[in-house]
Amino acid sequence: MRPQHTEDRLNTHLVISAIGEDRPGIVEAVAGAIHDAGCNLEDSRMTVLGGAFAMVLLASGNWNTTTKLEKALDRLGQATGLTITTQRTERKPPRSDRLPYAIDVISLDQPGIVHELASFFAERGVNIQNMTTTTYAAPHTGSPMFSLHMTIEIPGQAHLAALRDEFLDLCDGFNLDGIMEPVKH
Repeated sequence: MRPQHTEDRLNTHLVISAIGEDRPGIVEAVAGAIHDAGCNLEDSRMTVLGGAFAMVLLASGNWNTTTKLEKALDRLGQATGLTITTQRTERKPPRSDRLPYAIDVISLDQPGIVHELASFFAERGVNIQNMTTTTYAAPHTGSPMFSLHMTIEIPGQAHLAALRDEFLDLCDGFNLDGIMEPVKH
């Protein structure tokens, strides 16, 4: 019998989202459920938004352990008041025909910034892989500011200089300070 490789044992992936009132112990409870089910936590994003805590996780295991985890998360949600959802997925292999770029934008806060940027990239076949936004008060003036960071995947056949120029034109049109640069590994 051949030895089982890690990729054979952990071939089922489960995306988990959990939202609830922010309090100590949420991460421990969810991470404990993943561990106790015999699964591995591969990727995660967690944050406090207002008074709510939100997390999105990618867990992996074999079919039996991910099924066990789904049941444990149902019980955990009922016991804690967390809204927990799960979805089975597959690990997406990296695409060599896409170029990873980072986008950073800062501006006075105004409605529609995310929509305009998302529309701009969608129209050009650019995939948004990750995005973080926040608002804050500017030092000294207290003006409401907006900050965005995203990682995008640009199709390999795209003309990078033209895309960058169009992005900077969009930023100028909406009075955004924007930067587009290759992701540094």
